Amino acid sequence: MDGLTGEGVGTDPDQERQYCELCGEMENLMKCGRCRSSFYCSKDHQKQDWKKHKQVCKQAENNPLLPHTHTHTHTHTHAPSGQPNCRDNVKNEPKPLQEQQKSTTPSCTASEKSKLHVGTTQPSPSIKPVCGAEPEHTGDDISNGQTMSPHQKLATEYIGPCMNKHGICVVNNFLGEELGLGVLEEVCALYTSGEFTDGQLVSQRSDSIKDIRGDKITWIEGKEPGCEKIAVLMSRMDDIVRHCNGKLGNYRINGRTKAMVACYPGKGTGYVRHVDNPNGDGRCVTCIYYLNKDWNAKEHGGILRIFPDGKTQFADIEPLFDRLLFFWSDRRNPHEVQPAYATRYAITVWYFDADERARAKEKYLTGAVEKGGKVELNRSAEPSLMKKS
Repeated sequence: MDGLTGEGVGTDPDQERQYCELCGEMENLMKCGRCRSSFYCSKDHQKQDWKKHKQVCKQAENNPLLPHTHTHTHTHTHAPSGQPNCRDNVKNEPKPLQEQQKSTTPSCTASEKSKLHVGTTQPSPSIKPVCGAEPEHTGDDISNGQTMSPHQKLATEYIGPCMNKHGICVVNNFLGEELGLGVLEEVCALYTSGEFTDGQLVSQRSDSIKDIRGDKITWIEGKEPGCEKIAVLMSRMDDIVRHCNGKLGNYRINGRTKAMVACYPGKGTGYVRHVDNPNGDGRCVTCIYYLNKDWNAKEHGGILRIFPDGKTQFADIEPLFDRLLFFWSDRRNPHEVQPAYATRYAITVWYFDADERARAKEKYLTGAVEKGGKVELNRSAEPSLMKKS
C-alpha cells in the first residue's frame, strides 16, 4: 500500500509477531518450547490454541529453517455449539512455554479533543448515524486535471472530512451485494469449521469474560485458504485509508492489525461499554465491516452505541449488511455492543499511527526495565502491516 509501508514501519517482522496467538496480548509473553516461534501470555492460552497451532508447530520443529506462518488450514466440519476451540482427543500436548522478553505495549497519551456534531437542538439523547454515503463503484472523476478513482473520491471528499468533523463515519453498500455475500459465506464457513474462540480480555479473570463480552472471534491475515473474499475486503479497506492518509487529523498511518472476525451468537450476547485504545497503544482508527442480511434492530438488537467525547448523547449504528464504519479508536469514542438476539457478524481492523505506535513501544520497554511493571491493554489487537493494494 503506497505511503503506508515506508518510514516508521517496523523492519523486524519477528518483533512485530510477538503477541499471544490466542488473545493478542503483547506483554509478559512466553515462547513455545517446541517451535520457538510462537508466543503466548499463559500456558492456558497455549493449550486452548493447540488445536490450531499444532500442525504449524510440528512443521517448525521438524524444519527449524522454515519461517513461522499464522496460516491455518480450515476444515469445514461442524464444531460443537459454543465450543469451537475445544481440543478433543488431542494426543500431542504442546511443549512448555519459555520466558520471552516483551516487545510492545502502550502508555497513556493525551488525545486531541474532537466533538461530534449533534445536528439537532431537540433534547433527545439519541443521535442518528452522522453519515451514510453509498459509494459509486464505476467511472472515474477528474480533480485538478488528475483522474480520481471511486475509492479516492470517497476517501478524500467524504470519509476524511466526515471523520475530522464528527469522529465517526458510515459508508453503506461498500462492496456491493455479490462480493459482500462472498465475504459472508467465507465467514460462515470459518465459524462452522471451529476456527472461532471466545473473545479474550487482557488481565481479566476468565470467569468474568462472558459478563463483559460475549463474542467469539478469529484473526485473519488474508492469506488463509478459503478467505480470498475477506482478503479483497481488507485490501479495499486499506485502499480507502491510503487515500485518507495525511487527512485524518494529525495521524500518519503506517500499518494495521490483522482482521478480527467476530460473531455474537445471539441469545442476548453483547459487549459492555469500553474503549478500544485507552492507553495510547498506537491504534488510531477502528474500521468495522458488517455482514448481517435483513437485520432488524428492533427485533434483533445488536446496535453499536457510541458515546462520543463522553457526552450524554450517543450515536446508534445498526450492523447492516455491507455497511462500513470508521471511528477514532481512543477515548473520544467509548462504545458498546447492545445485546444481540440473532447471529451477528462483523470484521474489524485497527489502523496504527506511526508515531504513537513507536512511543508505545519505547515507553513500554523503558518502563519494563526501570519499574519491572506491567502496562495493560484494554482490548487485544494482533499487529500486521498494510500491503500495497
